[in-house]
Amino acid sequence: MNDLAARITVEPGKCGGKPCIRGMRIRVVDILDLLSNGLTQQEILEELPDLEVEDIRAAIGYARKRTDHTVIAV
Repeated sequence: MNDLAARITVEPGKCGGKPCIRGMRIRVVDILDLLSNGLTQQEILEELPDLEVEDIRAAIGYARKRTDHTVIAV
């Protein structure tokens, strides 16, 4: 994941500081939204031709890492 993680960039002046792909104005959440709406990786690549398969994998990995936290039940 280390190489993939490098594909995620956060710049305060770009897209409101949201995580983006390789400094482009394609947010991680945009990719996740497309996936959750049923688009395949190939369809996403056709819709956003600047993306690469590794970018999609990086977005998924980023989301996974950000949501992986310990939950303490009371």
